[in-house]
Amino acid sequence: MENEINNILIFGTNIKTEKDKKSISPILDAHPEINQWNIDLEDIDSVLRIESQNLSAEQIIKLITEQDYKCSELSE
Repeated sequence: MENEINNILIFGTNIKTEKDKKSISPILDAHPEINQWNIDLEDIDSVLRIESQNLSAEQIIKLITEQDYKCSELSE
């Protein structure tokens, strides 16, 4: 049995619509170090949650901003 502990990284974004979500989905789905992700389109901050063992907040921010979306880490 593996004991994988994932980091859960939380970000505010400007990914506001289903169209935005569909445009970013292939990038997040294809990334080998992202175990799971979701975006709360109902939240005012369009909260993006990413589970990953190895990725840092800076790496996620770079990945999202390269797709022309805004992304900033939210403090807990």
